[in-house]
Amino acid sequence: MTSSAPAAVSASVLDLAPVVPVVVLEDAADAVPLARALVAGGLPAIEVTLRTPAALDAIRAIAAEVPDAVVGAGTVISVRHVSETVEAGARFLVSPGWTDTLLDAMKASGVPFLPGVSTTSEVVALLERGVTEMKFFPAEAAGGTAYLKALSAPLPQARFCPTGGISLASAPSYLALPNVGCVGGSWMVPGDAVAAKDWARVERLAAGASALRG
Repeated sequence: MTSSAPAAVSASVLDLAPVVPVVVLEDAADAVPLARALVAGGLPAIEVTLRTPAALDAIRAIAAEVPDAVVGAGTVISVRHVSETVEAGARFLVSPGWTDTLLDAMKASGVPFLPGVSTTSEVVALLERGVTEMKFFPAEAAGGTAYLKALSAPLPQARFCPTGGISLASAPSYLALPNVGCVGGSWMVPGDAVAAKDWARVERLAAGASALRG
């Protein structure tokens, strides 16, 4: 069942769990069992990226059948993406970057959003527009923890979900930073586990990620 008015996220997306799984699905039939495994492991916020033709159907399925999941759409790069994913039931939006047009559409969507940034100027521009929660991408390539730590003193009002190259080993160093609310990663949804439909393995990896603390 398609939802044209997704339920509001009562807490900030950055505060739902220490890790937001970044999910790429080739088959929408895998969406519900995967989401159930992630929720069972303690990761309710799930970012389904718009990198495959199955993404919109996957978002619809999770929104309709996994009520404990907070499903979001990732790789949102157009106004059409905003409208299509919210119509499908996405409860938050994540972009790798932003433009004024895209930002206006995300603001008007009625759901929380994390526009992507990788430079100080982009952060300042978003703060000027009243946006304080952002995705830092690609995190490792753009300077990692050292860059985010350097931003925390002059721009303490900005909070981030770093994504891109983060692993189970490196996540705690990000989560220890005062301006990081959560991290995005895909290590708990490895491609071979999804292909094998090994949802028990996904749940175990999710449980390890949900237990992370900075």
